[in-house]
Amino acid sequence: MLNVDEAQLLTEIKKAAIKNAVEYGKAQESAVSGKVLSKAPELKNDMSKLHKLVSTIVNEVNSMGKVELESEYKKYEVEFTSESKEKKEKTAKPKLELKDIKGTFITRFPPEPNGYLQIGHAKAVLMEQTFARKYNGSIILYFDDTNPEKEEQRFVDAIKEDLKWLGVTFDKEYYASDNIGLLYKYAETMIREGNAYVCMCDAEKMRSGRADGYGCVHKTHTTERNLELWGTMLSRELDEGTATLRLNGDMSAENTMMRDPTLFRIKYSTHYRQGDKYAIWPTYNFNTPVNDSLNGVTDAIRSKEFELEDELYFKILDMLQLRKPRIHTIARLEIKNNLTSKRKINELIREKYISGYDDPRLVTITALKRRGILPGAIKEFALRFGMSKTNSKVSIDMLLAENRKLIDKNSKRLSCVEEPMELIVNDIPESEKNKRVKLHPLADIGYKKYNLNSVFFINTTDASNLKIGDTVRLKGAFSVRVTGVTKDGMTGNFAGDEMGPAIQWINKGDEVACKLLRIGDLLINDKFNKDSLSVTNCYVEGYSKSLENGEVVQFERIGFFKLDDKSTMSFLSL
Repeated sequence: MLNVDEAQLLTEIKKAAIKNAVEYGKAQESAVSGKVLSKAPELKNDMSKLHKLVSTIVNEVNSMGKVELESEYKKYEVEFTSESKEKKEKTAKPKLELKDIKGTFITRFPPEPNGYLQIGHAKAVLMEQTFARKYNGSIILYFDDTNPEKEEQRFVDAIKEDLKWLGVTFDKEYYASDNIGLLYKYAETMIREGNAYVCMCDAEKMRSGRADGYGCVHKTHTTERNLELWGTMLSRELDEGTATLRLNGDMSAENTMMRDPTLFRIKYSTHYRQGDKYAIWPTYNFNTPVNDSLNGVTDAIRSKEFELEDELYFKILDMLQLRKPRIHTIARLEIKNNLTSKRKINELIREKYISGYDDPRLVTITALKRRGILPGAIKEFALRFGMSKTNSKVSIDMLLAENRKLIDKNSKRLSCVEEPMELIVNDIPESEKNKRVKLHPLADIGYKKYNLNSVFFINTTDASNLKIGDTVRLKGAFSVRVTGVTKDGMTGNFAGDEMGPAIQWINKGDEVACKLLRIGDLLINDKFNKDSLSVTNCYVEGYSKSLENGEVVQFERIGFFKLDDKSTMSFLSL
């Protein structure tokens, strides 16, 4: 981080401008400012000063001839090379490989249709798709839908829509609930072989028994008695919560997952897919290993949080003498100061802190899509963690940075003025009143045209740094020499191409009222941040009327925004 000394700051700006000019043919103020801020983020406290210095130096560098620019570059070439090498090492992607992959490779993505996909799901499915392609294998979409109380068709539809948007395609699709009848047969096999028993304990007694490591009286039931009780469960003679089918495991096992976990339970709720056909439903720990084996899965990629369940996964398959897939463990992806818990998100929705699962402050796929995050950015972000097993919470800034790399290539550059005040410019020649300005400094995506009058809106913050006699450049137009400053506005005279810091402007009569919605951290210290969404009323130039909902633009010297609602001209920050 820089010690923000004036001379050192000017040097850093010049170096950034020279490097940017050599790499892209012309230095861009936004890129230079971003580079300097990455080294000295404390400069955000005085952005107007930084913009003024950057504008002046960028203009100087862009006026250099090719020979002079190359000569200046050579002065810092060793430093530039070292920085590039360091950046490459930091951003290098981890090698995506799995151990012991031989022959057929079939994996699966197993969402439960009780909510919306979030960034952690995206990491898992994109990883699975990558490996399926790498090993010339296939990937299955497996809906783990054996909880009728919470699952709905609308979530199935939403999950499929999100996966399609992410660019994930599947070779096969199946539902756990379609195999319930077959799972009953495997349950009966477990009972007959003494590997499962029907327990009549309530939930609290089962919990305490498993925690303390002691078995209940039902564990000693004979096979005949267990089959009889299992029959009463299937025939709907028992109420919910009065009986479960449990694994006959080891109550003294060090791994508590092996202490007689529940395999089936009674639920009379109507199922979104099966209706009232079934009342006895398998748990994830039973249906997943069996369905994986029966559907040909060779490799399951699971979050580290399921690591203790791996022993149970293989135990059930051993008991049923079914083929065992390989399990590969990865760390869960979590975003700092955000939520993925459905329960907690639903609480915020009920309390009206957020609008829904597509609220742009969330990291659900539907929210990221609404905000303007591209699928390619999510993929680059998700895969950069590789097969690491180290759990950590990462900043969403990493995802936003990946997104900016993609949207920068063709996002239109527009002028936006916050806290507008008037600037009246005298003596503008007729030849300067019609302007044609590129919509992007590099990409060939068209022009915006102006028919200027003498009154402009400029940012009050920019104006506060000007005094009589100063020269300022209206970016893309011409320079103005300040002749008067009052609390209500400024006046100036046309100054042609004189040097001066560039500022944003909008010609009076061409302004469109808009709202900038800036997105911050959803949580602070695990509590809802009431300032996580701020709204600024401002002006954007008239070209904005031609934008479509969902279009991403860069408001120069402010940042990237997506048009969220054209009817209110509301833009979301990116």
